[in-house]
Amino acid sequence: MTDCMLNDLRLAKSGDREAAQRLVEENSGLIWSVARRFFGRGTEPDDLYQLGCLGFLKAIEGFDMSFGTQFSTYAVPKISGEIRRFLRDDGAVKVSRSIKEQAQRIKAARSGLEQRLGREVHISELASETGLTAEEIAFAETATSQTESLQRETGEDGFTLEHVLTDGAQEERMIEYVALRCALENLPEKERKTLYLRYFHGMTQEKTAKVLGVSQVQISRLERRAIETLRKMLK
Repeated sequence: MTDCMLNDLRLAKSGDREAAQRLVEENSGLIWSVARRFFGRGTEPDDLYQLGCLGFLKAIEGFDMSFGTQFSTYAVPKISGEIRRFLRDDGAVKVSRSIKEQAQRIKAARSGLEQRLGREVHISELASETGLTAEEIAFAETATSQTESLQRETGEDGFTLEHVLTDGAQEERMIEYVALRCALENLPEKERKTLYLRYFHGMTQEKTAKVLGVSQVQISRLERRAIETLRKMLK
């Protein structure tokens, strides 16, 4: 980081708008490089860039020069995070209304059964209560889950969906998260459900096979095929 940039950072953090504008202009290439990763998601490139600028300004506010890290390393997740929040809140990555309605029915049924039975309910009991299949229940709960993680490991080999995306750099993982979600929606239904159950719901291949009503060998094949497709989509 140059002395000039350090001085502008200090000035910008103290509220100097001209210094902040200079930093945005000098780093427009960085902002565009992050924004470009979200092209084709239903939002105009210029709007993505403006969102990236907002994230960049937030990075200026939050950056602590005593950390000893490069400002750009700190700024990239802030830029991508601002864009991701907009895409999420604007509904660019959607769960269908029917799935949301199923999830609400399942949640209500689960709560009622747990109160009546005084214990955690089995998926077969939920199926009987809601009239949905075990597969539909598992998929609806997974698709609307708030606990999804790229870093969740599977039981067999410690593989994570993070490995599909990048070589492990934190900034890249954050940038690619939305791309992964969109790519998942483009997979064939059975492959998509396999990955949701395996990586977002944390199920073993054996449990996934039971939910989807296929053999464990078929799950293994579906999983490998889906991961290869994701890799091609995300190149």
